[in-house]
Amino acid sequence: MSAAHNSRRQFIAQSAATASALAFPLVAGAQPKPVKIGVLHPVTGALAYSGQQCREGALMAIEDINKAGGIKSLGGAKIEALLGDAQSSPQAGTAEIEKMNEAGVCAVVGAFASAICLATTQAAAKYNLPHVVDVGVADQIVERGLKNTFRFGPGYKKSAEIAVANLHVLNTAAGKPAKTVMIIHEESLFGTGTANLLARELPGYGYEVKEIIKHANPTRDFNNIVLRMKAVNPDIVIPANYYNEYALLVRTMQQQKVTPKAIFSVLGGAASSYKFVKEFPDAANGIIDCNHWFNPKDARAQALKKRVEAKGLFFSYEVFMTYTSMRLLADAIDRAKSVDRAAIIDALGKSTFSDHIMPYGPTKFVNGQNMGAQPLMTQVYKNDIKVIIPREYREIDPIFPLKT
Repeated sequence: MSAAHNSRRQFIAQSAATASALAFPLVAGAQPKPVKIGVLHPVTGALAYSGQQCREGALMAIEDINKAGGIKSLGGAKIEALLGDAQSSPQAGTAEIEKMNEAGVCAVVGAFASAICLATTQAAAKYNLPHVVDVGVADQIVERGLKNTFRFGPGYKKSAEIAVANLHVLNTAAGKPAKTVMIIHEESLFGTGTANLLARELPGYGYEVKEIIKHANPTRDFNNIVLRMKAVNPDIVIPANYYNEYALLVRTMQQQKVTPKAIFSVLGGAASSYKFVKEFPDAANGIIDCNHWFNPKDARAQALKKRVEAKGLFFSYEVFMTYTSMRLLADAIDRAKSVDRAAIIDALGKSTFSDHIMPYGPTKFVNGQNMGAQPLMTQVYKNDIKVIIPREYREIDPIFPLKT
């Protein structure tokens, strides 16, 4: 018998034992049946760091919800996480959905990467299993008419449009010193889709896209790409990739003394990362990013940041996006007053969830997309990350260009 088959049998048997133990009618003082939610992320493989950060955010949200009395409409039922590892691949993510469905989860939160989310939402749809997407930015995720799929954050189309419009505002205010752009992107759905959107948007604002370069995941050497960058000499470099490759690309640029007028990221894997800023402060300095970010003026966000840092972790977008997505789901289950999947899907569709730390306002889903979701523009400044746009969340004035 294979290890995978044995693991699957143990997973189902354990779940069956739990269900059996909880199948008897409640007696005075007995705890209500726990609410089982699948927490699915790539905690091993190339995307392991981001997946682990997402998982931490989900578990912290569950801890907070349970401490605050659980799902009150279900008699204070506690949320129980069933953890899954997508192993940084869509196929493994799909296999985990199958396991979670058999184990009787009422919903799933995950699964970070766009390509994985595309697969897991489709797999969950077969079982009418509610799936809250925490990060995955590819718009195809919410464009297939899947009634079970809800994305709390913005997609890459909205992010790219906001990024390019704000780049033009910054460049115009500076006297239009930047005219040419080079895009470096990772090869999967996220990077390729983002690069295509940017290539379509930028010429309309008068920018010449000199070159678009795709790289594999993982990539361990950017010397040739940076040599090409040096030859092309673009005014602006736009990276769209995950953490490891983003960090290595920018460090290689620093080592080869390639200094464009701006490194202007769209959903950059390391650009809005305290980990990157701490580990490579000189390489990170001045980078601008359009990305998922919390409301810096919300005291609850700062308190959560301190808690995360007290665990020895970085307060990355993976943490707070998944934290908030879990709270969104818990709110829907509470209003559904049920763990019935159809009831939860209905409650999510009608959500006006606003008790969160994101700059979104009340939640409003249209075809599974939260219409209030928006990215913020940040800049690395004095070894910190500060919001520069929009003005209502601004912490510092933008510095553009970095090189005159």
